[in-house]
Amino acid sequence: MRKIVVRFGLFAGGAVSLLMLVTMGIGKLSGSVPSGGIGMAIGYATMVLSFVFVYFGVRSYRDTVKGGRVQFWPAFGVGLLISLIAMACYSATWQVVYKTMLPDYAEKYAAEAVKQAEAKGASPAEVEKTRQEMAKFVIQYKNPFYNFAITLLEPSPIALLVSLISAGVLSRRRREPLSTLGTAVS
Repeated sequence: MRKIVVRFGLFAGGAVSLLMLVTMGIGKLSGSVPSGGIGMAIGYATMVLSFVFVYFGVRSYRDTVKGGRVQFWPAFGVGLLISLIAMACYSATWQVVYKTMLPDYAEKYAAEAVKQAEAKGASPAEVEKTRQEMAKFVIQYKNPFYNFAITLLEPSPIALLVSLISAGVLSRRRREPLSTLGTAVS
């Protein structure tokens, strides 16, 4: 089981990391790294594509370790373990991207949050509260442990959903082929 979890975790982690690097690299070369809703959509789409390896890993576990049948909870556990490795790869890659390509990310994120609060018509007191919270965020985000932990949470909804779906689909009992059900009625 360990081999399957590590192999497919690294496949998923490599895919999500590579797609992040390509997306950010293209954005950096074009002078506009995707941000806001478009950036989130691209980011989550690449995560969904990458986390397909969770399904293949759970299927491999079912077929090679469990002899073709697996119950929901063991399948879900394998999916989560594969996802954890992929999420760690994602977060580690973000640390490199953040330091080399986007060292001012936290400041830009904070400025955008304040700008959105103002655009929504927040009171001056609410805008100031947002400004203070974002100033605190910028300081915290510079801590690599905090940064890693926050980034680790980002793909977790996708990882959980794909693990649940994979476990559900792969733990269902398969129907027997018609040829094994018996003789045909004349």
